[in-house]
Amino acid sequence: MKRCFVLLCLIASSFNCFAESVYTLDPAKDLIIGSASLGLSVSSFFVSRSADNASKDNFPLSKGGVNSFDCGLMYKYNKPLDLAGDFILYGLMAMPVASLAGNLYNGNAWATYGVMYAESALLVFGTCEILKNSMLRYRPYCYFGDVPSGKGSDYYKSFPSRHTAFAFMSAGFLTSTFFTEYPDSPWKIPLSAASYSLAAGVGISRVFSGSHFISDVLAGAALGSVYGYLIPLLHLRKDRATSAGVRQNPGLSQDTVNLIPLYNGFVLVCKF
Repeated sequence: MKRCFVLLCLIASSFNCFAESVYTLDPAKDLIIGSASLGLSVSSFFVSRSADNASKDNFPLSKGGVNSFDCGLMYKYNKPLDLAGDFILYGLMAMPVASLAGNLYNGNAWATYGVMYAESALLVFGTCEILKNSMLRYRPYCYFGDVPSGKGSDYYKSFPSRHTAFAFMSAGFLTSTFFTEYPDSPWKIPLSAASYSLAAGVGISRVFSGSHFISDVLAGAALGSVYGYLIPLLHLRKDRATSAGVRQNPGLSQDTVNLIPLYNGFVLVCKF
């Protein structure tokens, strides 16, 4: 914990700690997003799919039913790797706080990030749970022996990998927000590389621990990345986006529709 605090202080020293965040909350927009994310999460508890009782007497299952893409990376259950993925994920989910390094004393920024992160997490959880509870797919360890102790409630809910989805959501959230908040920071590449390396580590641990197929992990990574980038994008300040457009195009007027002449034609810009 001390090392994380020291790292955050070092990052903060590179910025103005009282700078205004480029993200903001919008009551109407967040009511819609928040309701959708919460509703998706709650509705997942009403979607259920039970395991095929006949298969319980046939463990280990036959690998002949596994597609060729996943068949090459199937492993027995490995508890240490399973737990290692959990701990990596816990640390990774705390990393997006680095994007607040320039707003350490800004309560509004903390509230905005808290809401954005909660919306992203709820969307990931709800989507993963609905898919898991709707699709019957046995985990790889079911093809090597009996269900491990403590796994009796989800051994048939392999798709997609929820761990991987949360990992890549956190990595995408950090990369998206940090690059936008501090486009000139020397920390942006190291932090992004570290977050995605940890996210990949979570995905790898899920495969080699026998908890997921490679397709489960890839689906989780894609799903988490979408929410990790989409939610911050929806909260970007309009005034910042508008001012950035004016700086890049000094001749751009404030009208809704603009026609910009080029050497080989024209570009029509519509602002909404």
